[in-house]
Amino acid sequence: MGRKMTDVLCFGDSNTWGYNPKDGSRFPWGVRWTSVLQEQLKDQRIRVIEEGLCGRTTVFEDPLRQGRKGVELFPTLLETHGQPDQIVLMLGTNDCKTVFSASADVIGKGIVRLLDQAKQFAPDSKILLISPIFLGERVWEEEFDQEFSPESVEVSKKLGDVYEKIAEQYGTDFFRAADYVQSSEEDQEHMNAEGHRVFAGVVAEHLKSA
Repeated sequence: MGRKMTDVLCFGDSNTWGYNPKDGSRFPWGVRWTSVLQEQLKDQRIRVIEEGLCGRTTVFEDPLRQGRKGVELFPTLLETHGQPDQIVLMLGTNDCKTVFSASADVIGKGIVRLLDQAKQFAPDSKILLISPIFLGERVWEEEFDQEFSPESVEVSKKLGDVYEKIAEQYGTDFFRAADYVQSSEEDQEHMNAEGHRVFAGVVAEHLKSA
C-alpha cells in the first residue's frame, strides 16, 4: 500500500471559494488558490477539500443571507470529512461589515470559537490560521460594496495583530495574507487570479513545513 493521503480542509469565505472580482463568477479549477494548492502538492499525496462560501463569517448571522455563520457549520464539516489532517482557516473579512459593528478584538473572539471547535471535533488536526487580506480603501464606495464602510477597512487592517496573538496562544501556524497579496482594483475586496497563484504558493510552503 502507498502512503496515506493527507486531507487538508480549507474553511473560508469568498476568497477561498474563488470569487472573480471582474464579474462575480467563480474562478475555475486551476485558477482559484485551493486548486492551485492541490496541483502544487499532488506529489505529496495531499488532497485539498474546498469549503469556501461567499459571505461566511466567524460567528455572526447575516440578516441578508442564510447559512453564513461559520461556527454553526464548522463542526459538521469536521465530522463530514472525518477529522482532516490539516485545517486552513481564513475568515474575518465579512465580519467587518457595518451590520455587525464588530471590532478586530471581537472578530478575534469568533476565531477563538472556531479554534475551540477544531480542538473538540478534530483534536489531532494541525491548523494553519491566516488573517485575511485588507479591504481596499474604496470598498465602501457606491460602485463597490456598501455593506462596508471606511471603518471596516481600518478593522480589516487590525486583524493580523489580533490573529497572531491567538495563534501563539493556541500553538497554531500562522501568516498574514496581506503580507503577500491584496484586494483587487476591480472590486476592492477579492484577490485576482495572480493573487490566487501567489497565495497558493505561500500556503503550500506552510503546509510542507507543518
